[in-house]
Amino acid sequence: MFEHFNVTITPLNRERMVRVYLPNKYNESQEKRYPVLYMHDGQNLYKDEDAGYGMSWGISDFLDHRELEMIVVGIDCNDGYKRLDEYSPWASSEMRKIFAPELDGIGGEGKDYIEYIVHELKPMIDKKYRTNPEETSMAGSSMGGLISTYAACKYPDIFKKVASVSSAYWFTQEEIEQLIKDSDLSSIEKFYLDVGTNESSGTIDSRRYIESSEAVYTLLKDKVKDVEFIVAEGAVHNELAWRERVPAIFNYLYE
Repeated sequence: MFEHFNVTITPLNRERMVRVYLPNKYNESQEKRYPVLYMHDGQNLYKDEDAGYGMSWGISDFLDHRELEMIVVGIDCNDGYKRLDEYSPWASSEMRKIFAPELDGIGGEGKDYIEYIVHELKPMIDKKYRTNPEETSMAGSSMGGLISTYAACKYPDIFKKVASVSSAYWFTQEEIEQLIKDSDLSSIEKFYLDVGTNESSGTIDSRRYIESSEAVYTLLKDKVKDVEFIVAEGAVHNELAWRERVPAIFNYLYE
């Protein structure tokens, strides 16, 4: 069961669609409350026909099949390079080397994006739906993994379970590593991260993806009580690859 509505990300003054998945039995009880998972790239989460590249994670089908009762809040991404702006708290000098010289400085709006989720969207969702406000998680892939890790570091008492999938940590490697080092992550209950052995973006090859995630894992395993790191053999960088890992992600976080 889905509900869609538009919001304004007020710090950035941008309108965006939010796609909320509700358990099929949500309306059968007025008392039961549910954990909430916030996810980025909301258009790619549920149905292939909505997805940017015609491939979705298939999360709603998985949750329905498993009868895993929770609420998923998917926030659509911005278009083009604006997505990179919103999904990184820091500007990236890597963009000039990876894609094109004119792209130097892409990124830097992620702080405002996360502040909006924490201070405006989450209170709205908690008021509108029967949530358990203390059971809040966040997940995302690629740049969505980077911004999810940032959110966990800034608000570990809110986002207590995190999944960072095929993360583009290389976008701002030094900054995210330093933030992890400086953060108290003891209240995070579970942190999942993975990377495929055939991932690539522009001139970023699979080795860079793997080494980037390995460096973050090395820091996280000493800061978080329960960390799962998976290197997915043969996996590429797209939604079909992430769909295959959906069972492992949800099993680890919620069962």
